[in-house]
Amino acid sequence: MNRKIRMGMIGGGPGSFIGAVHRIAANLDGQIELVCGCFSSKPEKSRATGESLFLPPERVYASWEEMLEKEALLPEGERMDFVSIVTPNHVHFAPAMMALDKGFHVALDKPMTFSLEEAKQLAAKVKETGKLFLLTHTYTGYPMVKEARHRVLNGDLGKVRRIYVEYPQGWLYNDCAATNKQAAWRVDPNRSGKAGCMGDIGTHAFNLAEYITGLKATEICGELQTFVPDRLLDDDGAALIRYEGGARGVLMASQIAVGCENSLKIRVFGEKGGLEWRQEEPNTLILRWPDRPAEIVRTNNGYVSGISAYNSRVPAGHPEGYLEAFANLYRNFATALRAKLEGKEPAPEALDFPSAEEGVRGMRFIETIVSTNNTDAKWLKLVE
Repeated sequence: MNRKIRMGMIGGGPGSFIGAVHRIAANLDGQIELVCGCFSSKPEKSRATGESLFLPPERVYASWEEMLEKEALLPEGERMDFVSIVTPNHVHFAPAMMALDKGFHVALDKPMTFSLEEAKQLAAKVKETGKLFLLTHTYTGYPMVKEARHRVLNGDLGKVRRIYVEYPQGWLYNDCAATNKQAAWRVDPNRSGKAGCMGDIGTHAFNLAEYITGLKATEICGELQTFVPDRLLDDDGAALIRYEGGARGVLMASQIAVGCENSLKIRVFGEKGGLEWRQEEPNTLILRWPDRPAEIVRTNNGYVSGISAYNSRVPAGHPEGYLEAFANLYRNFATALRAKLEGKEPAPEALDFPSAEEGVRGMRFIETIVSTNNTDAKWLKLVE
């Protein structure tokens, strides 16, 4: 197949932060091209965004329903191959379901849906259609996160005993929803869902812990807080987590941690050693041992694992960050999709991206931690 993978986009219009990030990430490797979009619920804003991206006017749509209907009618050599959905949470499920029904593959921003029931329906539709589905849990795309996963699954740390993962931010420390579009929908239960902070960034922490360790959470004891007066959703929370195999975890997420930017950090301790990774210094993985000094592992040196090297882009010592990690997800997705379109089996490394299963688990985490906050019961099993 001698062409680029064709992408459409729903959302990502004026004032959108994440839409531009998705477009940059998808474009970074030159394997994907944006061919159409419905960038806003307001047709005039969608048209303006399409013009700024130099799209043909006839491929810029007034609604996502119109886009999916008309793209499906185009010849196979013209229509989009997949759609990237970068809307607020309450506009995830319906366009994703319709896209799959129309025969399109789907990339979707996290959390997967507005509710767990929607997530389960969407996962069933992905399985039914056989289409590829990417959920953009960005942090799984970092080379040193993949190295950490390799080290754990390779047994370097021994059996995992303890997981600490935290994600403090400070940008919602006050009532800024009236003037900040990104804040407004995140604190609105009609658009965000049952959880605020835990749905927005707590799911990242939850996913990162499961991805690196390969262990699934089984029970949660959690507490949510809303510190800003009159805010309707949580802006801070913490949880004790029990994992399969006996490991125990502590998860903290906050958006009122004044002065913190994106301080995602994870530490994993096993019977033989431990590791530490920080998102704000992503090129470094620290390994800790009982009988020798800590070991500093750096991106794209000759000693890293094959999967870490595969997801590294620049020579050692050059910074690789958020956009490159995001791009790794799109690169892997596009590589798998190209193989699928050519009737081939995708290579294992190409399938290394979060999919529907991770999306459902994230929604189970949200539902469970909200439930634990609303009961005096100490532990709740993850909601099925």
